[in-house]
Amino acid sequence: MTAPTIVVTIGEPAGIGPDLTARLAERTWPARLVLAGDCELLRERARRLGAGVRLVPYLRGSAATPGALEVAHFPVAVPVQAGRLDPANARTVIASLDAAIIGCLSGEFDAMVTAPVQKSVINDAGIPFTGHTEFLAQRTGAAAVVMLLVGAAPWGSLRVALATTHLPLAAVPAAITRETLTQTLRIVAADLEHKFGIVKPRLGVCGLNPHAGEGGYLGREEIDVIAPVLAALRAEGLDVAGPLPADTIFVPAKARDFDCIVAMYHDQGLPVLKHASFGHGVNVTLGLPIVRTSVDHGTALDLAADGALARAADPGSLFAAVDLAIDLAARARAAGRRQ
Repeated sequence: MTAPTIVVTIGEPAGIGPDLTARLAERTWPARLVLAGDCELLRERARRLGAGVRLVPYLRGSAATPGALEVAHFPVAVPVQAGRLDPANARTVIASLDAAIIGCLSGEFDAMVTAPVQKSVINDAGIPFTGHTEFLAQRTGAAAVVMLLVGAAPWGSLRVALATTHLPLAAVPAAITRETLTQTLRIVAADLEHKFGIVKPRLGVCGLNPHAGEGGYLGREEIDVIAPVLAALRAEGLDVAGPLPADTIFVPAKARDFDCIVAMYHDQGLPVLKHASFGHGVNVTLGLPIVRTSVDHGTALDLAADGALARAADPGSLFAAVDLAIDLAARARAAGRRQ
């Protein structure tokens, strides 16, 4: 069987993404890697890193070039100064993402990995953009998607999915309805089984309020929304536990009981995962018709601006994202052969 082809978008040109993606040449991968971004920018960052990286054009339908990183060239509109954002280059970022998505949908690529983008500068360019997750859902026509972070903790692997993503905290309670939570939990259970190969995954579901509402004294969302959803899903055969207090579900002895913990909002679940494995965690978008993974960090403009800091930046999360994308792509290929 041929090795999978993974497309890696280099992210915000002024950020740390080009530096980290150039460093993919440090390892030999069991896959064909294609970088999507400005080839000259990658060469410049590789020279700054002192990395002996051979970059060659990617040609669709051609054989891979051994010992080189292939680049699908998306030229920036204006010269890039590391660490300094420029809205003029936002459309190049979007173009590379669109090409990666189209390639995955067509079967040209088996999975996509994304380096971080800067949402603010994309919006400054007049392009509505709330994040990779929402953008991918819209571009692929997915009815709903779920953000999943995968990392390692002292007690083993840790997966945290989010019922809501990039919302102001004040907007979270209204966004958690019986319909949306049911949809989220079904997506998580289905993708853990079909993409990760976990038979009948065990989900631990957090409450929204402290102490999971304390029987209604600290909020009624657990009683009115979360508990009824879990009861209905258990009747369907899903293995879901909760609502459980968020301050105890991550205790190692409890967390081991679950294949995934579902948090109600971004900063309820992700601080725990990032404390346990920041720099080596992976963001996975569930509910898509394609495989997509990403890093667990931002554009790190301050690191990108300083050559010495850029050279010292840890590529662990990007490497882990590529590793997981290869694994999920191989699993998807195997599942396709069985059908």
